[in-house]
Amino acid sequence: MLPFAPEGYPFVLVPALAGIFAWVFGYPALAVVFVLLMLGCVAFFRDPRRRSDAPPDVVLAPADGKVLSVGASPEPMAARGLPRQVSIFMSPANVHVNRAPIGGAVREAAWSAGKKFPAFRDKASELNEHSFVVIEGERGAVAYKQIAGAVARRVVCDLTAGGTVARGDRVGLIKFGSRVDLFLPGGAAIQVVVGQRTRAGVTPVARLSGGEAR
Repeated sequence: MLPFAPEGYPFVLVPALAGIFAWVFGYPALAVVFVLLMLGCVAFFRDPRRRSDAPPDVVLAPADGKVLSVGASPEPMAARGLPRQVSIFMSPANVHVNRAPIGGAVREAAWSAGKKFPAFRDKASELNEHSFVVIEGERGAVAYKQIAGAVARRVVCDLTAGGTVARGDRVGLIKFGSRVDLFLPGGAAIQVVVGQRTRAGVTPVARLSGGEAR
């Protein structure tokens, strides 16, 4: 059976029930539409198992998708000692379950309401609905934002401040198209390039043990 995120049950059950009623009351064409919608939601909320054998100093991708940008982070993040940023754009076709980029203590975990600008726009990081999480690992801190886009309706963050998380653990999801910004220390050696595809909890994004950053 396809692993499935429990947040998706309402989105699957509603069109399934609507399809049954449409069929019973003599609207087969409408029933087919609801069934197709249900299947689309099942695919969207899939939650495949992931594991990585990457060395402990490797930061893993927090999201499935395509690398949108690699560069300097905004000044507030740079002031916190996280001057490097990798942004990953998640289309509606991607797996939308997010995973912890490193393991450690959850120092911050907060949610902010906001706008619905397209997720690929720079201002989406600050103005859209988003969560913000800081994880303190053995080799330093890493932060990330789950950012809702124009289609996304809600950010789900499973972490709370004061807890702990293992690298690659499920940490939440974003419903229906979105973006994740990953903030890294200045010494992090970035291992991805713009346009590269990533898999949450699998793809190495950076190393925290030093080296020349790209």
